[in-house]
Amino acid sequence: MPQIIRTMTLCEVDLAIDWAAKEGWNPGIHDAECFFAADSGGFLVEEMDGEPVATISVVQYGDDYGFLGFYIVKPEFRGRALGFPILMAGLKRLGARNIGLDGVVEQQRNYIRIGFKMAYNNIRYEGVRDAESSSPDPAIVPLRKVPFDQLCDYDCKYFFTRREAFLKPWIAQPQTTALGYVVEGVLQGYGVIRKCRKGYKIGPLFGDTDEIARALFARLIGVLEQGETFYLDIPEPNSDAKKLVVDYKMQKVFETARMYTGPAPDLPLERIYGVTSFELG
Repeated sequence: MPQIIRTMTLCEVDLAIDWAAKEGWNPGIHDAECFFAADSGGFLVEEMDGEPVATISVVQYGDDYGFLGFYIVKPEFRGRALGFPILMAGLKRLGARNIGLDGVVEQQRNYIRIGFKMAYNNIRYEGVRDAESSSPDPAIVPLRKVPFDQLCDYDCKYFFTRREAFLKPWIAQPQTTALGYVVEGVLQGYGVIRKCRKGYKIGPLFGDTDEIARALFARLIGVLEQGETFYLDIPEPNSDAKKLVVDYKMQKVFETARMYTGPAPDLPLERIYGVTSFELG
C-alpha cells in the first residue's frame, strides 16, 4: 500500500482538529488558523492510498523547544502500528530540541518508552456560569489596549520562549475575549476565553498574584450567558488554582501528563492558572 507522510495545508489542519473533537478534546472553533500561524510546517499527515490515517503536530519554538500534539490515528486503522512512522517523522523534525507534550493517560507509557519523562499533571475542570457578576476592576482592560511587545515580554515569562506569531491571532480570533490586568502601565496578568466545540475554554490565564488571576477569571466568565459551560486546564502543582476551581464548583473532567524529553523548563507554575492549550503548550 502506498504510504506517505507530508506536511498539512492550513485547510487540512481542520482535519486534525475534527479528529481531536471526536476524541473528546473539545478544541476551539477557530484554533486552526492560530495553530498554523505558530509554525506552518509543524502539522503532518500520514496517508495510505490517499486516505489520511494519522496526524501529528510538531511545532518548533525557536531552536531550543518544540511541542508535540494532535497525535491521532484514525480509529479504524488503530492496532496496526500505523502511528509509529508519523511519530518518528515528527520527532525528527524537532531534532535535538527539548520536546514537550500533554499525554493522555492511555498513551503515557508509550511516550515514556521513546524517551519522554513525567513532569506534572494538567487537569481540565468544567464549570457553569451562574447568575453572579464580578465587581468592576479598573485595572482590567481589553488586551488589545496593551502594547503587543509588552504582552510578548510578559507571556514569555510563563512559556518556553517568545511566541509572537501565535499570540497575535490567538488574542484576536472571533468569539474570543482577551483581557489584561494593568497597573500604572505595567501588565501583571492576562487571560483569554474562546468558543469551543462545547462551551468556552479559558487559556492562557496568567497572574502575578492569586488576586489578579481570580479577578481576570471572574471577568472572563462574566462575558458568558448564564448557564453556559466553561473549562479551565490547570497545572496540578498550582494549589491556588485548585482552590479557585473548588470555589467555583468546577468538576474534573480530563487530565494529561505534561512530559518532556529533556529537563522540565523552569516555569512559574504557581502563577499559571490556565494552560494555553494541550495541543501547543
